[in-house]
Amino acid sequence: MSDLLAPDVLAKLSNMNLVARLVVEGFISGLHRSPHRGFSVEFAQHREYIPGDDPRYIDWKVYGRTDKYYVKQYEEETNLKAYILLDASGSMGYGSGKMNKFRYACFLAASLTYLMIKQQDSVGLVIFDNAIRTMIPPKAGPLHLKEILDRMEESTPREDTNMSSIFHKLSEMVKRRGLIIVISDLLDEPDEVLTGLKHFRHRKHEVIVFHVLDRYELTFPFDRVTAFTDLETGEKLSIDPNSIRKEYLSLVGRFVRDYREGCLAHDIDYMNIDTSTPFGSCLGTYLAKRQKVQ
Repeated sequence: MSDLLAPDVLAKLSNMNLVARLVVEGFISGLHRSPHRGFSVEFAQHREYIPGDDPRYIDWKVYGRTDKYYVKQYEEETNLKAYILLDASGSMGYGSGKMNKFRYACFLAASLTYLMIKQQDSVGLVIFDNAIRTMIPPKAGPLHLKEILDRMEESTPREDTNMSSIFHKLSEMVKRRGLIIVISDLLDEPDEVLTGLKHFRHRKHEVIVFHVLDRYELTFPFDRVTAFTDLETGEKLSIDPNSIRKEYLSLVGRFVRDYREGCLAHDIDYMNIDTSTPFGSCLGTYLAKRQKVQ
């Protein structure tokens, strides 16, 4: 198993489903039921029986051949389709602790992928910087999980970013309504990024934003002249942090507040994450909160 799926985290999340909060394609995503089931819908495939499934839909012929329970799945009994949009721009390479923002984001993405595939949903992955670097269409199953984990393991943060352009392009590419999960430090123009996120909502997708920032970015604890390097442009500046701390913290506070308020205004789930917080605890808290609002 990939290092991105830590056993202790999986143990904490094992009984928790990622339940979508809005109606997707005419049903509450995560419930895996279509209100239109009947003779008029077309058989699509089998899937493994999950406790709670209606026994009427067990395919007993398949059971006779395999000694395993499978239920018939129809075209209108469609499960949630999700895309995880993972920011791999240069700024995601910053980290003051054991892991940088990109590695932290990969752990989040891996856990979410595992959870959704575990509950029979389909997950796709988009890795981007100033262009789409990787795009894996949504599928389910353990082999698909491995492919997503492998692609994340192979990726490293580089280049600058252009989130608004990426989001607009993906909004037109992803036709069927589903769940869009953005994991990024959002270090781009907030108004433009929010316009891109609103495009997803306009297309009736549900959107979750995990805003990943390093603790040093949030607290600016530097106390002596420090050389700062822009990880996307390579530009270097030597600055006395004491002379700019107050203004910096004010700008960061406004930066986070603009995203939080902008997302709230358009019914986009937003969570600001400090990478010093164990990602398993952070994700578990968030999923528990989502379940409570059902």
